[in-house]
Amino acid sequence: MNRNNTWKWLLVAFVLAWSLHELYPPTGRDLVEVFEEKSASRDTNFAAIVQQARKLQGTAPQPSFANLRDAVGTNDLTRYFDYKLAGESEPSRAILNRLQREAAGRLKLGLDLQGGSSFLVALDTNKLSATVDKQSLVNQAVEVLRKRVDKLGVAEPLIVPAGEDRVLLQMPGVSDAERQELLVIISKPAFLEFRMVHPESDRLIAQGLIAPGYEPLKTKQKRGREAERIESVLVKIDPERGLTGKFIKNAGVYRDPVSGRPQIHFKFTDEGGKLFADITREHVNHRLGIVLDGELYSAPNIVEPILGGSGQITGDFDTKEAFELANVLENPLEAPVKIIAESSVDPSLGRDAIRSGVMASLAGTLLVSLFMIGYYRLSGLIANVALITNLIILLGVMCSVGTTLTLPGIAGVVLTVGMAVDANVLIYERIREELAKGKSLRGAIAAGYDRAFSTIFDSHVTTLISSVILIYMGTGSVKGFGVALTIGVAASLFTALVVTRIIFDFLLARNWIKSLSMLHVIRDTKIDFMRLARPAFITTWLVIIIGLGYGFYRGKGMFGTDFLGGDTTIFSFEKKVDVEKLRATVTKAGAPESLIQFQKDMATGKETLRVTTAIGTGDQVSSELKKEFASSKLQSIGQEKVGAVVGEEIQRSALFAALLSLFGILVYVAFRYEFSFAVGAVVAVLHDVLMTIGMYCLTGAFSEHGRQFNATMVAAVLTIIGFSINDTIVIFDRIREDLKLGVRGSFKDLINQALNQTLSRTIITSGTVFLATSALYFFGGGVINDFAFTFLVGIVTGTYSSIYIASALVLWWHKGERPKATGSAVTIDTQAAEARV
Repeated sequence: MNRNNTWKWLLVAFVLAWSLHELYPPTGRDLVEVFEEKSASRDTNFAAIVQQARKLQGTAPQPSFANLRDAVGTNDLTRYFDYKLAGESEPSRAILNRLQREAAGRLKLGLDLQGGSSFLVALDTNKLSATVDKQSLVNQAVEVLRKRVDKLGVAEPLIVPAGEDRVLLQMPGVSDAERQELLVIISKPAFLEFRMVHPESDRLIAQGLIAPGYEPLKTKQKRGREAERIESVLVKIDPERGLTGKFIKNAGVYRDPVSGRPQIHFKFTDEGGKLFADITREHVNHRLGIVLDGELYSAPNIVEPILGGSGQITGDFDTKEAFELANVLENPLEAPVKIIAESSVDPSLGRDAIRSGVMASLAGTLLVSLFMIGYYRLSGLIANVALITNLIILLGVMCSVGTTLTLPGIAGVVLTVGMAVDANVLIYERIREELAKGKSLRGAIAAGYDRAFSTIFDSHVTTLISSVILIYMGTGSVKGFGVALTIGVAASLFTALVVTRIIFDFLLARNWIKSLSMLHVIRDTKIDFMRLARPAFITTWLVIIIGLGYGFYRGKGMFGTDFLGGDTTIFSFEKKVDVEKLRATVTKAGAPESLIQFQKDMATGKETLRVTTAIGTGDQVSSELKKEFASSKLQSIGQEKVGAVVGEEIQRSALFAALLSLFGILVYVAFRYEFSFAVGAVVAVLHDVLMTIGMYCLTGAFSEHGRQFNATMVAAVLTIIGFSINDTIVIFDRIREDLKLGVRGSFKDLINQALNQTLSRTIITSGTVFLATSALYFFGGGVINDFAFTFLVGIVTGTYSSIYIASALVLWWHKGERPKATGSAVTIDTQAAEARV
């Protein structure tokens, strides 16, 4: 009987068309071309802007947005574009930002792929009232920081809340000089207060007395040609009548006509102007302190009421500092902020990362595709069609939801390639079994899909448990990896169960296939796996103990900056320097405890120097190394700064995420099978995690330093949790099926039979994932290499544990007796089981 699959074809066509629409165009267009294309009118001045932008693009090593911005200069772009810009204070800047968005490709690249800087800032709410709404403070900080950054002209910054008291800022394409400027304008709260000076300030200060409600602050004073002196002034602790910087409307920089020094002039809002007028009217002949971020900038005497709603701040700052201060005064923060984590990536390093990621993706996809065609032939070709469909849907959904593709995200895509064929292998191995029983091709295909459905669903759900936890508990690039993996796993369910099925139905309906040819390397094995279960169980746990013990021996050397906090700088170089000479210079720069490593990217062949030191020492160390080894031409191409607080949080969240994943799997497997199966599955996964960590620790025994724990390694471990359970689920599903069929023999015999029946599938699926991950290991480079190494170990130990840990524990749990609750009234002998229909 032919199946009516019209609605399924329409569904697949719609999903593909929608995904391609969301994906197009995947990469960005030239910004200057878009600038020309979108203009409504042109003149000679417009042509000059374009010509200058082209010239800058050919000579200036900065992003096209910065070149176009510099070419535009002070020109008014509203003459050339018909965009609606109501309420925009800087319409030309708004036009450039809109053009940037229109020129951008749909596939957003993370900073590790395109270069730029990232800052994680925390709000200090200790001095604020306990009743203050933290969320409103975070939202205010987001808006204020966005306005400050917009003043610098950073293209497409990402500024979003990150928890209840933090803000994440990502600035693509900024130069090192711009990064230094960003550090200033981000961290300066510009908390401006107007406080009255005590009428008897001089006398009280001279006597060393402090009046209640006042505090002593120091300010620099210079009168005429006198030398500058420091004056102590007693000012109120609280702003007068609540007059603070939130009443500032705008601020600008002007030159003092006498001294020539820059001054900051500001104008109040209407409400602020009225408050200021009332205060100055009530306090004529008294001094008013102007306090910015707890520092007294000046304390002028009020000669007469100031009714114009404006004022000025004088101080010892240069022009650059004055403009930065004016910027932040226009956008004051209600709570001070502190940068607790920072990273920067040079665009050249990003380009190398893209090259490595693309190479790893192509190699992984090609290896898996070739294997599927070689082993399953026509069925493998159909699986590859599903694989390509899976990748299109994955990228389309990522573009639709605005997911940023990071280096670990590429790892998630490649891993999806390996895991996507898992469902197809399950189906094809079932079809092979049904054909061996003498069923027709149509019947074997139908039965193969029906019998494999439960296993596919369970294995995908358990993987989703881990990947969803990565999304909600991961940070930055790890979250991106979780998103890619989650979408990929969900898409593989659709492509394996729907896309491949309707292709088979289409071919069958037209009698284009009458048989399915597949290789069958592993045939009807009768290995007594359980005979070696006990010694294998003991041996691997001994290996785990040795590995973890060596990890304890390595101590803090096992943890990277993600966990302990610290500064890590990556250098390119032309001439390699001896490690001990580097260490001596780093120690001289004030960082006696350091980690110095040369790392080679297998994909590009380039070697970089990675130096990790204590938090706050990175800039000094970088400066000393460049100066000491000038002939080597060391160039900083990447930097990461992680505060100790953030490192501790990553440790806690990693542990909690792993425990939550294990608990989720325990509950799900117990619900779908029974408690003994759940315990076996969870202990097997725990074994795999500990074995992987142990092997990771042991890398130090074969190299000078070995690998270190980082956030990407945590993502790999959580992925292992999802992968490891897959094979266990397949075996458990076959054990449960044989129990329900009442296969004769002892429980040990039944488990051995289930292991032999699924052995071919186990080796093939683990092999395909191993191929894809090997491509990551050899071509991925950077953090992908750490991920790939971790996951390669996890694949091997995960395959092993399904047999010798999970299955063995279920056997021992029931003391060799069949689980009564899972049995069935159906009774057939073992030989008949192999030929059941």
